[in-house]
Amino acid sequence: MRYAIYFAPPLNDAISRVAANWLGRNPFTDEMIEAPAITGLTSAEIAFFTAAPRRYGFHGTLKAPFRLADGRGEDALLRALDNFAPTVQAFEIPKMVIGRIGPFFALVPEGPVPDLADLAARATREFEMFRAPLSESDIERRNPDKLSSAQLAYLHQWGYPYVLDEFRFHMTLTGPIEATDSDRVEQALHIFFDPVLSEPVDVRNIALFVEEESGSPFRVHSLHPLGPAEHRRSA
Repeated sequence: MRYAIYFAPPLNDAISRVAANWLGRNPFTDEMIEAPAITGLTSAEIAFFTAAPRRYGFHGTLKAPFRLADGRGEDALLRALDNFAPTVQAFEIPKMVIGRIGPFFALVPEGPVPDLADLAARATREFEMFRAPLSESDIERRNPDKLSSAQLAYLHQWGYPYVLDEFRFHMTLTGPIEATDSDRVEQALHIFFDPVLSEPVDVRNIALFVEEESGSPFRVHSLHPLGPAEHRRSA
């Protein structure tokens, strides 16, 4: 079993519903959803292009998937999340846009969001005690030969290469896309997501995701509201 600490908008947020329809799966309910055909892409093509991120569900990584360290249990992790979340003030991402990260498409902030970078850095550090060391096969899956020296050092230190100054928040929408398909996929993403990208995205919780066994879909285990209880908005 692996755990991950992610940001995920609540189940009933408009952006969550649209993302579940695009990816073909709702990580809150584990319901599979058939994507409709839209201009430029068939439903089968959407299913193919979204196969990789579908398993993980719509999310933004704060602490990448990890197995629990010896002596650390789920109950202790949940208590730590419940203690951590109230120390972080809720905030918003002013605007999300469709962007490319390497060969795949994702939703990314239009500009820097210091509160988001700070949250990810704190989550990286404060939950490190729960992470079991990576195995050699875990390290190989990260293609260490393609990482920079800083990223490789972070992989060994924190279990993930894209942390701290290498962190770039993103909410993955596709697997790798060939150049010949790029324009069609980008156009389809705008059709799907533009109607819900005009408003800021509220970051008012962190989510614990769980992978029950290797290769199984990640699902939302629990949401942990940010900020003191008296300052929280209703989800």
